[in-house]
Amino acid sequence: MKKLITLFIVLISISACKEEPKKEANNDAIKAETQAFLDEYTQTFVKLYYDSSLAEWDANTHIVAGDTTNAYNVQKANEAYAKFTGSTDVIEKTKKFLEDKDKLDIVQVRQLNTILYAAANNPETVSELVKKRIAAENAQNEMLFGYDFKVDGKSVSTGDIDEVLRVSDNEKTRLKNWESSKGVGQPLKDGLENLRNLRNETVGALGYDDYFSYQVSDYGMTRVEMLDEMNKMVKEVWPLYRELHTWARHELAKKYNAKEVPDYIPAHWLPNRWGQDWSALVNVEGLDIDAALKDKEPEWIVKEGENFYKSIGFNPLPASFYEKSSMYPLPKDADYKKNNHASAWHMNLENDLRCLMSVEPTAEYYETIHHELGHIYYYQAYTNPNVPPLLRGGANRGFHEAIGSLLGLAAMQKPFLAEKGLVDANVKIDETQNLLKEALNYVVFLPFSAGVMTEFENSLYAENLPKDQFNKKWWELAKKYQGMIPPTDRGEEFNDAASKTHINNDAAQYYDYAISYILLFQIHDHIAKNILKQDPHATNYYGSKEVGNFLKGILQTGANNDWRVLLKESVGSGMSAKPMLDYFEPLMAYLKEQNKGRSYTLPENF
Repeated sequence: MKKLITLFIVLISISACKEEPKKEANNDAIKAETQAFLDEYTQTFVKLYYDSSLAEWDANTHIVAGDTTNAYNVQKANEAYAKFTGSTDVIEKTKKFLEDKDKLDIVQVRQLNTILYAAANNPETVSELVKKRIAAENAQNEMLFGYDFKVDGKSVSTGDIDEVLRVSDNEKTRLKNWESSKGVGQPLKDGLENLRNLRNETVGALGYDDYFSYQVSDYGMTRVEMLDEMNKMVKEVWPLYRELHTWARHELAKKYNAKEVPDYIPAHWLPNRWGQDWSALVNVEGLDIDAALKDKEPEWIVKEGENFYKSIGFNPLPASFYEKSSMYPLPKDADYKKNNHASAWHMNLENDLRCLMSVEPTAEYYETIHHELGHIYYYQAYTNPNVPPLLRGGANRGFHEAIGSLLGLAAMQKPFLAEKGLVDANVKIDETQNLLKEALNYVVFLPFSAGVMTEFENSLYAENLPKDQFNKKWWELAKKYQGMIPPTDRGEEFNDAASKTHINNDAAQYYDYAISYILLFQIHDHIAKNILKQDPHATNYYGSKEVGNFLKGILQTGANNDWRVLLKESVGSGMSAKPMLDYFEPLMAYLKEQNKGRSYTLPENF
């Protein structure tokens, strides 16, 4: 009997040994078949992606009133891209391959999920709807970027308006410019309602509840989870924001000789069109970057940005970057317009890298060039054989913005500026005022991004906000989250939300920026304390190859890995606002002292 049992065990073992190679061979065959599909898809995808990018580039850089050439080219290119990515055949094949995801490499699975995500925005089953949406987006962009801003009947640029809001002490002049900046929203109102409906209906064809939920799903989160995360961020910074708001109310009332300190800040008093950045309210003596840059050429600003990245070990930008980018303001007599919103473009997911900007020799653009080149070097880093084109994106969308903002922050700290000869290394600066200026940028931004923008777009898409409530909702949120009100009554004839570019053409993604600010302070804290061994408030990244190598470790993997895993491996923790709160903690005592005896008009707890 024992012999029979032993023989039986031996036979089973032999059978198992024979089955194992068969199983492995079957898995290899599935992987090979999947890879063949991915390779074929990628080849067509990259070509169509490039065609779309080229058409969009022309539409953003050469806007001629009444000329429909760009609109036609964008429509044609984007329809071809949509038809391919949303093809029923592609969707069915992708879903079939995902049935065997346990037998595939993680990078293959991530590519298949990326294909399905793209398909949901362009499903062939509603192809006519997709065509209408593309046409509507194109029309909205042309109206947005071709709008003629005027003050006292004279055409002005958004740069002109921004300059007035940054520096002018004349309240009447400020009001005229602020109102002009909002004029663009009015002709965009019907288009925004139409786009909301088309976007919702399009992604609904593949089972998404709404367009906001669709965009959030790219993080592996539900709509409610994202809203909870954003609400948590606002709550965490609220005590500091409340102090900043109280300080700013009193400082601005004094500046504009107001008879009483208002409970809420009139929007035209603030140095930013949307009240998202108040840093221009503070000038740090000895750290006047605008003065240091006023005689520099815009080209110098751009080259200095590149020199920084080269100093930490990144490669020079390709010659084509300078040849193909649109970096500077148009001549005054130009017979066309361009989009002045700074952006970085990875045109073909390979080496056609471009920036669209209007660089001028100011501190704002000095920071911005380091930010935008952060995107460009992110593109360059993950354009490598280990990252397939379909995964040539950030670990998540917020990571891309975080890297740009991180290098923007680093470029504005005193030791870095001293290294570049833009400030005197020996000059004594008021560290508290410097920290206040930074808080008026980074902390002030969070209630706007995590609060106003995120909640407005959630209402717009997930709750189908009626068109006759667009402006009411926008200003309700601005009052609640920012403690800001319009200077005059803004009824439903206006559409002030749509004056923000992202509401129109980068929709339902503004929480990316809130996430990026949390991530940037996590990464900066790690670099300062663990690599440079420097105070996070006074770092100098310039010339540090160790910093460059650390950043490359994050950048070069693209979207190959789960962003949560990458973050924990890089800085040792999950997403947390603690490093940001720690950074600004020394400011609280100063603000409480400044606000002693003053009334607080924002609630103590959010």
